[in-house]
Amino acid sequence: MLLRLLRSWRRRHHPPQRGGALAAALVILLPAFFPSLFTPLGHAFPSLFSEWNAPKPMHLSLLRDALERQTSIDQQSELWAPLASQGWKPCIESTSTSSLPSKSNGYIQVFLDGGLNQQRMGICDAVAVAKILNATLVIPYLEINPVWRDSSSFEEIYDVDHFIDVLKEEISITRELPKEYSWSTREYYAIGIRATRVKTAPSHASANWYLENVLPVLQSYGIAAISPFSHRLAFENLPGDIQRLRCKVNFQALAFVSHINALGETLVKRLRSPVHKQPEEFLKEVADENVQEGPGKFAVLHLRFDKDMAAHSACDFGGGRAERLALAKYRQVIWQGRVLNSQFTDEELRGQGRCPLTPEEIGLLLAALGFDSSTRLYLASHKVYGGEARISSLRMLFPLMDDKKSLASEEELAKVEGKASLLAAVDYYVSMHSDIFISASPGNMHNAVLGYRTYENLKTIRPNMGLLGQLFLNKTMDWSEFERAVQAGHKARQGQIRLRKPKQSIYTYPAPDCMCQG
Repeated sequence: MLLRLLRSWRRRHHPPQRGGALAAALVILLPAFFPSLFTPLGHAFPSLFSEWNAPKPMHLSLLRDALERQTSIDQQSELWAPLASQGWKPCIESTSTSSLPSKSNGYIQVFLDGGLNQQRMGICDAVAVAKILNATLVIPYLEINPVWRDSSSFEEIYDVDHFIDVLKEEISITRELPKEYSWSTREYYAIGIRATRVKTAPSHASANWYLENVLPVLQSYGIAAISPFSHRLAFENLPGDIQRLRCKVNFQALAFVSHINALGETLVKRLRSPVHKQPEEFLKEVADENVQEGPGKFAVLHLRFDKDMAAHSACDFGGGRAERLALAKYRQVIWQGRVLNSQFTDEELRGQGRCPLTPEEIGLLLAALGFDSSTRLYLASHKVYGGEARISSLRMLFPLMDDKKSLASEEELAKVEGKASLLAAVDYYVSMHSDIFISASPGNMHNAVLGYRTYENLKTIRPNMGLLGQLFLNKTMDWSEFERAVQAGHKARQGQIRLRKPKQSIYTYPAPDCMCQG
């Protein structure tokens, strides 16, 4: 459309022989008149015109049938029924009777990168490392997120007093360093090699590695700063008390600040309240502070479909040639071609279950499982690549779909707006309190919420990515066949306890380390 307008304007205002010069001028002037087409690509590079063509449905036949689906009362009852007891319960109290040592070996600082949930796991590991070294932990420093440009601090996200109080019998924690160590800042370590910085910690390092490599630094200087730190403590061959301490941090010590909890609780109440037929009546109600919690049920969908994820997967998401070129350019600029998936075809990736589900595909999955148009669905997502056009199929299937901005006023969102970690914390809170949680693709948010809901025995649907990849490749499958295959392939993927296997994360699979039978 835009190109047609430009050609028409050129024919009316300039003779044909000047077309080359005019075309060059238009390319130069386009950013001024259409800045949205030139939004930043990741860190500092221009994007291609990836949204000129709105993505089209990739499974139109299934989508049409899904829009006409009907679910029985029995199917709905089974779908929303809470999980029965599975014989496991939280079990994280320390078995050790030893008291906190009277003298610390020094101060431990950690610098954590990643998003909210990756940093959360790093905080748990930092407490465990401090315990191993008998060191005093400085409240962890959260690096500025390079993707979301979020500078939220630990104190802005978590209740520090609660954190210190819950762990006071386990380790010493300080909000800030004493004056004699005030020089040990993030800036200090950014401008040169420092003897007190430990930057060689391997991924999943053992307890002995810290005793052999970090303890001497503490003994020599009284302080050690570990950076980078994410994923720097193993899940295997650790004492049971250290494992339980990590669980205690994750499930008890890390509580959000009060205004995040309050906003999250407000959203939960509104999701459980009756929906009025008239939009203006609904908007009036959700703005009412006195809305009472009703009996309604709701599901949370974590729709992880941002541009980074889409590009890194190297899959085709139905946006046409322009989108494929844009994502290929993004991969080249950000990862310099170091994306293993890019060597495979889309059919190969889908057949192996390596393509994240699009909003359309996750909508078809939910419909096949028995969710219907009356389902209250909360969308937990930061930003969806492709915008509303990408979500339109999902919204057609689930018209009662909401997110933070549709449920809360600007005033209520003021304290979290523009802060990716705080917004993610609100989504995490709502996810913890939903009747059902489902994520469109694996990731740190999925792993963190899955672990919490396993710990609390709450229903969580884990998409069978391999099965779905195969089903979506079959363009001749009708709805009834698709529905039967989906339901059969997800009977044992709705919150059933899965014991942690070697090298798997304790934060995703808390049994048996954080739980016991009985």
